[in-house]
Amino acid sequence: MSQLVRIRAAEPTQAHRVKLTFTDGTVKEVDLAPFLRGPVFDPIKANPEVFRSLTVDLRMGTIVWPNGADIDQDVLYH
Repeated sequence: MSQLVRIRAAEPTQAHRVKLTFTDGTVKEVDLAPFLRGPVFDPIKANPEVFRSLTVDLRMGTIVWPNGADIDQDVLYH
């Protein structure tokens, strides 16, 4: 059985882009703009400082923001 791939590290690069390192060693730069939809993402889209406050929740294996927003790691990987 294959292991689930999770996010190990994330680094905001520019605008709504982030460099993601996955647990299988894959590194991707992803434009998050298409995924930032809905009221929970409004402050993240509107304020670059808030966008850059993202961290990796190692338990969930994905990126999260202080307001509770997150994006599924499988969506970001594929």
